[in-house]
Amino acid sequence: MTDEILIDREGPIAIVTLNRPKALNALTLPMCRALLPRMAEWAEDPELHAVVVRGAGDRAFCAGGDIRAVYERGPQSGVPGDDRDEDFFWVEYRLNHSIHHFPKPWIALLDGVTMGGGLGLSVHGSHRVTTGKTLSAMPECGIGLFPDIGGGWFLSRCPGEVGTYLALTGARIGAADMLYSRMGTHHVASDRVDDLVAALADAEWIGQGGVVAEQVLRRFAVDPGTPALAPLRPAIDRCFGHDTVEAILAALDAEPGDWAQEAAAQIRAGSPTSLKVTLRQIRQGKTMIYDAVAAMEYRMVHRFLAKPDFFEGVRAQLVDKTRDPTWRPATLGEVDDAAVAAYFQPLPGRELSFD
Repeated sequence: MTDEILIDREGPIAIVTLNRPKALNALTLPMCRALLPRMAEWAEDPELHAVVVRGAGDRAFCAGGDIRAVYERGPQSGVPGDDRDEDFFWVEYRLNHSIHHFPKPWIALLDGVTMGGGLGLSVHGSHRVTTGKTLSAMPECGIGLFPDIGGGWFLSRCPGEVGTYLALTGARIGAADMLYSRMGTHHVASDRVDDLVAALADAEWIGQGGVVAEQVLRRFAVDPGTPALAPLRPAIDRCFGHDTVEAILAALDAEPGDWAQEAAAQIRAGSPTSLKVTLRQIRQGKTMIYDAVAAMEYRMVHRFLAKPDFFEGVRAQLVDKTRDPTWRPATLGEVDDAAVAAYFQPLPGRELSFD
């Protein structure tokens, strides 16, 4: 175990606490390595009926993967060696795969900031509980990456073109929109989260675990309020239903209102390569099974780590905080179809597997 992640057992449930509150519980490689083998144990343990995942502190569930650590390793992080346990993305994707296929309730308590890798730890599980403090986004295009950790799976399955909008703009959403977009399943008052955990530990886990979890969660669930995305849906579907980023921007430029202008500005601030690759990822992911999406994204992430935009984006947004990344290529027109297709090509001898 590592102090960065705490695992406790309270009768029929395991409680996982992401324990890096000063770093908004950002997910590290040791955290992934500590949690992954426990998944197999819990799946086979007849006395273990559910897993609860939460973040330490009062600000975040998990603000994402520890991208800065990947940045500090430099371009070599995109060329995994023989020891794949040292490849953050290899371990993270296998962990997310285990969550996606976990046969028991996986109940993530999104009581605060939940972005990137935090969604990977939650949205692939059976239950995602929001609170009034929930704040979520997939801002990867702004750092020269793409919505990884299965974004091609869950964003493509949001209502209409909501997932495309969230992927390309990195827009931040709260609890009501998490439920509206299907990334959340239940909403609970923040000051009742501890009571919810206690109720899950005290529940009579007889019969199907999912039914028991649902019964407990319904006792605590409250209305999250009106989703801001709902009245925007016609415009979102109208503008983001196109198959090129250029056409989406043209539609936004022609759309009246501040929302469209803000969305267009957010897109234009992103890496042109990231934007075009992300749009293809979302479109392809819609018709793929989860395991195929994960394998596809593992290819994509290592292609990105071999290019300059990721390191430039992290430098500008997270390290120097100058907010002025210089993207290469600098314009959408310079990113042709062949360049985009290259990100989806197999990785000879390094394909993601789940054996």
